[in-house]
Amino acid sequence: MKTDLQLQQDIIAELTWEPSVNAAQIGVEVKDGVVTLAGHVNSYSEKWRAERVTQQVAGVKALAIEIEVRLPGGSLRNDADIARAAENVLEWMTYAPRDSVKVMVEGGWITLSGEVDWEYQRWAAVKGVSHLMGVTGVSDHMAIKPQASNLTVKSGIEAALKRRAQTDASKHYGGSIW
Repeated sequence: MKTDLQLQQDIIAELTWEPSVNAAQIGVEVKDGVVTLAGHVNSYSEKWRAERVTQQVAGVKALAIEIEVRLPGGSLRNDADIARAAENVLEWMTYAPRDSVKVMVEGGWITLSGEVDWEYQRWAAVKGVSHLMGVTGVSDHMAIKPQASNLTVKSGIEAALKRRAQTDASKHYGGSIW
């Protein structure tokens, strides 16, 4: 088991190694495996990346984030501009059904709501707006409402298993088992 000092050193090393994070702007405190990241960064994506890098370090039990996003002067945008850019990104994406995700922006913080059919659509929407200039954070309030019924899923799984068995049989036995 790592000491708090070892864990702190490992986290600092990982943040320093990560090219998308300016580790010099982030302080790391550790108490009983609970990590606090504090400081300021220049973009939401940099903050997000610092959080992910820290969570991947072995020994981190919990993470408290006290990182502030301070946008450089040239990156400042008003909420209307950010909302329009987010709408454009969502419109251009082929992953989510048109008009299924709603955007609200307050103080540079984007909140996404609505319904999508699949997890990958929810993930793509969040990822798509996270890197927009001027964004200070993203909240995901989207619901996943799959369209498939239990019977459809069951028959789809059975068909996939049968196809896999046929493929495996032809590879190993030189022919079909059906």
